[in-house]
Amino acid sequence: MKRLLIFCSAILMSCTSTTAQKSSDMQKHGELLVSESQGGMDKTGFKVIKNEQEFRTAIKGNNFTIVEAGKEPDVHYPEFPKDKKVILYHLGSFRSGDHRITQIKSISVLNNVLYVEVPFQESGGMEIQMMSSPWFMFAVPADYQFTSVELKYSK
Repeated sequence: MKRLLIFCSAILMSCTSTTAQKSSDMQKHGELLVSESQGGMDKTGFKVIKNEQEFRTAIKGNNFTIVEAGKEPDVHYPEFPKDKKVILYHLGSFRSGDHRITQIKSISVLNNVLYVEVPFQESGGMEIQMMSSPWFMFAVPADYQFTSVELKYSK
């Protein structure tokens, strides 16, 4: 009886550790493609970019640069990752500070929500008040299935 109890405990422990390892494998780094501090929407939201044409249009449409009349802006497009999903994420509208995303620490999917962990940056204080609408594009593995995206700020 004692051996049976030890055997069942060992099986239970091995199942528990396997599950924890699978969830840590799911936390992969996302690939940050473009990040800008201006040109996004006033409301927080995301859009999945389906092809290279939509990708280039989104970058060009969200690029907030002042251009001389008659000249085309010099936009450097990153490569469109064909084996990943590309997400355009608008952070919303801010009154001051730099809210541009510079790094993606990790990504994970839980209950159809894509969690994107980004570094927390102190912002605000006695700065000049200027409205900004930051946005960024990033790529995740193609097999990720989600219906919403949520940013998690960490130190």
